[in-house]
This record gives sequence, C-alpha cells and structure tokens, in this order.
Amino acid sequence: MNVPTMAEMMAQGKQPEVLFWVGSAGSFDDRAKKITRAFVKILHKANVDFAVLGTEESSTGDAAKRAGNEFLFQMQAMTNIEVMNAYEIKKIVTCDPHSFNTLKNEYPELGGVYEVYHHTQFIKQLIDEGRLTLNQSMSGERITFHDPCYLGRANDEYESPRDLIRKLGVNLVEMKRNKNNALCCGAGGAQMFKDAEKGDKEIFVERTEEAIKTNPDIIATGCPYCNTMMTDGIKSTNKEDSVQVLDIAELIANAEGL
Repeated sequence: MNVPTMAEMMAQGKQPEVLFWVGSAGSFDDRAKKITRAFVKILHKANVDFAVLGTEESSTGDAAKRAGNEFLFQMQAMTNIEVMNAYEIKKIVTCDPHSFNTLKNEYPELGGVYEVYHHTQFIKQLIDEGRLTLNQSMSGERITFHDPCYLGRANDEYESPRDLIRKLGVNLVEMKRNKNNALCCGAGGAQMFKDAEKGDKEIFVERTEEAIKTNPDIIATGCPYCNTMMTDGIKSTNKEDSVQVLDIAELIANAEGL
C-alpha cells in the first residue's frame, strides 16, 4: 500500500508531516487490520505525507498500565519515546483511542511530548482544511455511534466522530446512553485479554442490545477494541445478517470507493 517507515524517510532526508501510530490491534488483529488499511487509503486520498515506525513500534504500554504493571509500562513507554525522539517526531495520529490516550496524556511526564490526534480528529481537520471532501453516498443509512471510553470520557472528544458520520449524509441515531453517559464496550482496562467477569449479562452484549434498539443498519465505532466487542455482541444477538459493525475510517473509505 506504499506505506513508508520512518527509517526509510529519514534515509531519504525527509521528515513526514505525521507519524501514523498503528497500535497493537491495528498491526496484528485481522479485523483491525482492515481499519488500518482504510485509514491509509484516506491518508493517500488527502495526499498526507506520513510514515509508520514499522518493526520499531512497540506496544504503548496501555494494557500493562491498566493491569497494574507500572514497571512494564514505563519500560515500553521509554523504549518508544527514545525511538520517536530520535526521529524528532512532532505529530502523531492513531486509530486506537487507548494509544491516543497514553501517548497524549501519559508519555509527556516521561519525556515524550507530541501533538497527538485520534484518526477522527485528524480526518475532520483534513476536511476543514479542504484537503479531503466527502460525498453523501450513504444517504438513508441508519447509523448509531458507540463512544470509545478513552476518546470520550477520558479525553472529552464526542463531536469529531459524529461530525464525520453526519458528513456522509446518513441518519445518525443516538443510543439512550451516549457521550459522557455511554456504556463501555467491556474491553478497556486490559479486560480485552481476559475472560469476562461473572454477572447477569456480559457488558458487550448489553451495549450491543442498546445499539440494536436504535434499529441501525450500521454500528459505527472509533476503536479497534470496541469494534471487536460490538461485533461479538452482534453475533451473540444473532443480528449478523442485518447489522454491520464498521469503524468510521471504513465508512469513509467505503463511501469514497477507496
């Protein structure tokens, strides 16, 4: 897909406009890789000069920190900071709110100070600057948006993803619990990597049921972990034939025929 690494760029004496932080899910999870590819297509369409770290990118340490292993978090963070500072990285964009939150709010005290964007914020900026235009080919579709915890409550960003969805000309329908009152998908705090807690109902099923009550054609997400959990919820509620789960980057890439 013609995605250069920082090492390749620097070898050519070039400094990209932005570093695309792919993240663990976007690198290794087969479903999340589709989100990564969709975002890269959008970056190409907008002629954004970007690069990735490639094999030099490690986990941000988010999962380790949430699970209580501060020592491992700091080891992972310091390794990444040394690499990025050596490349004189100034601006970062990522499709993963967990990486977004960690890079933006927790790396500065360790010496990693960067301008960090969630991909919905960055795409909105591209549109505002006239570098990207969206058509309204999805007019008539009913879409509900699930707020990622680390984008919404942790960083108070609710409007960028909704603004992009509206620009596609769709019918945006809100769940009863949304924005700062939204229910977690159940994957945060390193819960993604362990069995669900015992209870009356698993959180991802409860959240998916809330989404289904809006009678959507598509459940839009802005996080690879949320995407996984909501997809599992759709399977659990036997709605696979009638409801899709797509990241906002995928919605845009599909609408633009990328």
